[in-house]
Amino acid sequence: MTTRGRITAILGPTNTGKTHYAIQRMLNHRSGVIGLPLRLLAREVYDRIVAARGPSVVALVTGEERIIPDRVQYWVATTEAMPDIATDFVAIDEIQLCADPQRGHVFTDRLLHMRGTLETMFLGSGTMRPAIAALVPETHFERRERFSTLSWAGSKKLSRMPARSAIVGFSVDDVYAMAELIRRQKGGCAVVMGALSPRTRNAQVEMYQNGEVDYLVATDAIGMGLNLDIKHVAFSATHKFDGKRVRPLFPHEMGQIAGRAGRHTESGTFGVTGEAEPLDPGLIDALENHRFQPISRLIWRNGRLEFGGIDRLIESLEAAPGHESLIRGREADDVATLKILRELPEIRDRVQGGKDVRLLWDVCRVPDFRGISAMEHATLLARIFGFLQDGHIPSDWLARAVKRIDRVQGDIDAISKRLAYIRTWTYVAQRTGWVADEKHWRGETRAVEDRLSDALHAALTQRFVDRRTSVLLRRLKQKESLVAEVNDKGEVTVEGEFAGRLEGFRFRPDQTASADEARMLNRASYDALRPEFHLRADRFYNAPDTEMDYTEQGGLMWGDQAVGKLVKGSDPLHPGVEVFVDEEAGTEIADKVRRRAQHFIDRKVAALFEPLLALQRDETLTGLARGFAFRLVEGLGILQRDTIAAEVKELDQDARGALRKHGVRFGQFTIFLPALLKPAPTRLRLVLWSLHEGLLEFPESPPPGLVTIPHLPVVPDRVYALSGYRPAGDRAIRIDMLERLADLLRAQDTRGGFEANPDMLSITGMTLEQFAGLMQGLGYAAEKGERPKVKPVETPVVSPAPEGEGSDAPLTEEESVLAAETRAKWEAEQAEKRAAEGEAPEADAEPAAPEMEQFYTFRWAPRPRGNRRPQGDQSQGDRPQGERRGPRREAAPQGERPRKDAPQGERRDRAGKPGGKFAGKKGGKPAPQSPKTFSSRPEKKADPDSPFAILAQLKDKG
Repeated sequence: MTTRGRITAILGPTNTGKTHYAIQRMLNHRSGVIGLPLRLLAREVYDRIVAARGPSVVALVTGEERIIPDRVQYWVATTEAMPDIATDFVAIDEIQLCADPQRGHVFTDRLLHMRGTLETMFLGSGTMRPAIAALVPETHFERRERFSTLSWAGSKKLSRMPARSAIVGFSVDDVYAMAELIRRQKGGCAVVMGALSPRTRNAQVEMYQNGEVDYLVATDAIGMGLNLDIKHVAFSATHKFDGKRVRPLFPHEMGQIAGRAGRHTESGTFGVTGEAEPLDPGLIDALENHRFQPISRLIWRNGRLEFGGIDRLIESLEAAPGHESLIRGREADDVATLKILRELPEIRDRVQGGKDVRLLWDVCRVPDFRGISAMEHATLLARIFGFLQDGHIPSDWLARAVKRIDRVQGDIDAISKRLAYIRTWTYVAQRTGWVADEKHWRGETRAVEDRLSDALHAALTQRFVDRRTSVLLRRLKQKESLVAEVNDKGEVTVEGEFAGRLEGFRFRPDQTASADEARMLNRASYDALRPEFHLRADRFYNAPDTEMDYTEQGGLMWGDQAVGKLVKGSDPLHPGVEVFVDEEAGTEIADKVRRRAQHFIDRKVAALFEPLLALQRDETLTGLARGFAFRLVEGLGILQRDTIAAEVKELDQDARGALRKHGVRFGQFTIFLPALLKPAPTRLRLVLWSLHEGLLEFPESPPPGLVTIPHLPVVPDRVYALSGYRPAGDRAIRIDMLERLADLLRAQDTRGGFEANPDMLSITGMTLEQFAGLMQGLGYAAEKGERPKVKPVETPVVSPAPEGEGSDAPLTEEESVLAAETRAKWEAEQAEKRAAEGEAPEADAEPAAPEMEQFYTFRWAPRPRGNRRPQGDQSQGDRPQGERRGPRREAAPQGERPRKDAPQGERRDRAGKPGGKFAGKKGGKPAPQSPKTFSSRPEKKADPDSPFAILAQLKDKG
């Protein structure tokens, strides 16, 4: 043991300013060296001294970094890398690590042998006083007290941790799990672990210190001199794995970690998380008052090594200490590696003398950064030893090793492993004479480590930090206004971070934000949205109606954005509007949007229901006609005739004529305005009716162009009527087509029976089977029969007329050309067919069995619901104004009209059946009441191959 200059031990708990005091003392001397326990802490102290004296006189020496200027005065190093040079001042920080099972022998060696020519200073915990006094009796002791108090805060869940807290875990898995939970609940945290590179740890610490995050999740590495702004320290466990076994934390270890709470004069607290057991009251008192059991034994290893051979080297390393205060620690990694290499024949054969033994020992002291296995580490070192015996590590071999590592892709674990690998080569490159081009490889390995460190920092930040939250918190703490912007897509960003989306005139915040974050985002977002609301309101107010629309559920759309909804008004044709405008936009914006939306729907109703509104405004309508007009307005242009039969009967021909001038059609089943059956009025009619009825879900209008649609029992008949259809059996038929069908049925013998002709099937677009179901739904009985098929006659098929017009509508030019071409082709085919039939022998032909066909006979079969037979009573349908109906004549030819001069009172007999009281009997005497049978011959069906049938099919498809 050597003694030179003044020796002082500055002892006390954390937050006493010991390190700061040592730096000031060193700068008072011309030269000095200070040893620190962590590479990260060494870098921090180096930066402080450079700021005070400049980089030209300050050196940084660690196992993986060497910065040595030409005129060095002050050396900053990790304890293991402290240079053995003469300086005026020497300081060793965290001297209590002399008792650490792994690194303790290094600190003990510095305690015993490192001295400054003028001053030597030991910095650490008060528990070291007895051991230092025993080993260095000339030491002067100074006790430092904390600048602030440390108190117990109890147990808290992670979700209730106060801001500026550090949560301490003792495994990588625990640290990551807690960091993930804090990210979800608190917005994010910084992560500090001993396995991280100094550059990564610095970046994480800087993020915490700058206030980007309010939480720090770390291992016990934070207990080693890191100066952080921590108000509360929480232990997630009270046990740790020390490399060999799981053991309880020593009280002085917990005191070192807990003491990081509080900074300078600000007090701090400590506690545990919900996963850890509450601390014993005695331990709590010891931590609060910094009273711990003194350290009486220090870890020691012989520093006077013998290099005569591998065995002699190991014997010197395992020599017993010569003082009662010193004990041998457990076998260190470098000694374990040396023993493994000793057993390898290729190593024993290559070690020939003391120089080789010394080189082998230097190689064994390369730290196992990778941590794969002892044998894996020894194998790598054996390869390095072989290279060094031949001169140096080959550049191409080292280049391949570095290149395999130089990849920044992957997750946190993958990048962490590569970072551990490159630290091995960074350490190797720092050894003098181990590589050919030391400057190049030191820079190359350092650059790769920096890239991987930055990638790891980015990966940790991406996984455990919500950048948006961190930016907002930092801005608010700096008391600066948050900058918010709105782009052309309506996306709102605050300080460049997505905050939500402006949909119409409503702001939709990002749903992933926490409650506190959402308040900040909304406040900043609305500041940016106020001018945007005014700009949008102006554009909306001046937008044409073509940019607006309504949905079938009553929503109001501006492009693809919802701006409001329709609500019930004073009557169905005058709905109100409710606009979707945020309260933050103000009443002025809301009123402007409401006026424009109301104007749009008013004009839409006026345009689509103009015939109905004109009927309502016509002052010339009086009496029953005016009352009937109001009934039509209330029914939105469609009335079921059977529901207002009495009112229709009361209308005289003049009233009907006045109504017909407005387009009202008196159909047999429905009274309606044909113009309102188009798809656009139908769609709006259903919306208006649903609003007036207060429905929660509105029925949708049928697809346009369909003559029949399925009849669903769950859908009310009123909905079908408003949609422009009338249910009949399994189908519902469009009411205008139904009235055209009724016109055809009116000319048939409904009592004697009739069959469907091609016109009827063409109108409905149905097969015979489907048509039978439709007729049954309308009140007819259908009788199925079978008969021999009659050869079709060339009878043209009448195609359905356009909606609302007669069946004799002229063909267009395109249809006429198509009809001519089709007729020519058909005539040519028929000529060939007749020629072939004329050549065929008829003598030997046997009579073939007649081909059978099915047919239906329909008869009127009224049901109790009051259906009226659509035969011979044209007063139920539209008739020319002033035309009167006479008594029905039996077997009247199809299309023949009744006599116009028949008395009005002869329209029905007392039983209410068609025909006058004396119908069919000359001389005015009653006709005999004997039953009669009426029948109608089946009509000849048109040839499906005829040109008119083909043309009709083409028109139907079109």
